[in-house]
Amino acid sequence: MKALDELTFDNRFARLGDAFSTHVLPEPLDEPRLVVASNAAMALLDLDPAVADTPVFAELFSGHKLWAEAEPRAMVYSGHQFGGYTPQLGDGRGLLLGEVYNEAGEHWDLHLKGAGMTPYSRMGDGRAVLRSSIREFLASEALHALGIPSSRALCVIGSSTPVWREKQERGAMVLRLAHSHIRFGHFEYFYYTKKPEQQAELAEHVLNLHYPECREQPEPYLAMFREIVERNAEMIAKWQAYGFCHGVMNTDNMSILGITFDFGPFAFLDDFDAHFICNHSDHEGRYSFSNQVPIGQWNLSALAQALTPFISVEALKEALGLYLPLYQAHYLDLMRRRLGLTTAEDDDQKLVEQLLKLMQNSGVDYTLFFRRLGDEPAAQAVARLRDDFVDLAGFDAWAELYTARVARDGDYSEAQRRERMHAVNPLYILRNYLAQNAIAAAESGDYSEVRRLHEVLSKPFEEQAGMEQYAQRPPDWGKHLEISCSS
Repeated sequence: MKALDELTFDNRFARLGDAFSTHVLPEPLDEPRLVVASNAAMALLDLDPAVADTPVFAELFSGHKLWAEAEPRAMVYSGHQFGGYTPQLGDGRGLLLGEVYNEAGEHWDLHLKGAGMTPYSRMGDGRAVLRSSIREFLASEALHALGIPSSRALCVIGSSTPVWREKQERGAMVLRLAHSHIRFGHFEYFYYTKKPEQQAELAEHVLNLHYPECREQPEPYLAMFREIVERNAEMIAKWQAYGFCHGVMNTDNMSILGITFDFGPFAFLDDFDAHFICNHSDHEGRYSFSNQVPIGQWNLSALAQALTPFISVEALKEALGLYLPLYQAHYLDLMRRRLGLTTAEDDDQKLVEQLLKLMQNSGVDYTLFFRRLGDEPAAQAVARLRDDFVDLAGFDAWAELYTARVARDGDYSEAQRRERMHAVNPLYILRNYLAQNAIAAAESGDYSEVRRLHEVLSKPFEEQAGMEQYAQRPPDWGKHLEISCSS
């Protein structure tokens, strides 16, 4: 394991030059202190977990100190925000401190969020507050534990620095990790500003560093775009299967690697609601839960437009045509597994749709239903879950189809079925009210709840002794929390 001064930097994005980013130093926070750290994320950098408790750890990730080899840069990009194009965005409160590679040869961006003003802050203060930093930390690590592609979060550093949002809050920084922070909006920026040389340089950078296997194909850029389409189809299928709502699917928030990042007003479903809107600023419901699938395709179309200098329109359309079939295949596979099914039948899609319609009309807890469905043999489980539904006749009809489907599925024991279902159906998810409880404690100086919640969410499929309170339906107030982009 390494100490902090033993990290090895290789700042590949910074070497692209000033057309792609601007050199900016982070603005230090006052009285920095560690709120929470992820041992699993630290292991990606081969760091000894003990270094999180040293003073230099908080100093490095609060802007007070910097590695000599680091080269902090604020990236420039643009993007479509709620459907409208914004010509220039960029890292308004984030900095790419540098790229570190571990002993396995993997490169990881060290990206500090809340690091102060940059040329792209657009009238903002460049800061992040404690609540939003905690939410991003918890979400990044929770999604990863669920098997959903995501950026990672190393730590949150709190402070006494005042920051104004709707009220005065305390500033914080979150250190996030990803193999790249390049977005769809990077390609849009150089496309719409008519800078073909820089756009070609960016495309080569992404192709060589992140999609090198596509070099072996007759049309490398097309192969890369197809891979991006498939990754996004799979990621969004996992969002939908596990009830995750991102909230701000602007193209500047879409990773070129097909991972979830830029967490803001996200939420997991409590009661199943296909029309759920987690961002109270999304007045038209553009980024509602059910809209995430078509918006994923819309965003890929925006990226395709920016790639027309390298790929023919016909080939791009053909690649885009793969998105919905790939999404549907990934989604149905996940939902079969969540239902405990190991084989495929033609009517499985209808079985899933009928269940979700019944859940929608009855306010059934999405996560707990699937978990409890695997607790007992199918017939007993549906009998116990029946009281959660309003349309009892409808549920009985579905239950009959489901138990017959399970009986046809294969020859395995109930213990095997239970183990298989519990391996894909989490008991613990990051419910908004759990995050809010942890934030409220942290804002009063008690970080124990943030750390405890992080530990619980790191093993979402395992029943953990003494943690029953994290596997409960939310109280009524917890279902109606308003979350904004500043969250």
